[in-house]
Amino acid sequence: MKIASVLSREDGTLHVAAEDGRSGIFDVRPYMESPAFLPLKDWAEFSQVRNGSYYIEWRCGADLSADTIEARWQESAASDALQAPCS
Repeated sequence: MKIASVLSREDGTLHVAAEDGRSGIFDVRPYMESPAFLPLKDWAEFSQVRNGSYYIEWRCGADLSADTIEARWQESAASDALQAPCS
């Protein structure tokens, strides 16, 4: 999967859109107990997610591959794609 966009949400999840038109919600909260992801508990850090197309990363060095995201996201139904992904 190639990531087209990623938006952080204040609940600790990400809205991820793939270049093939699929999208979904990925929950980062389970990862936030590992040392590399601890800084993401701070919204100022979590909100600074960067899209690397085949991965996402944060300034603190935490990253996730597109494969990991695709394997564990909650893919949105086609009708959900018509709604705004997050606010």
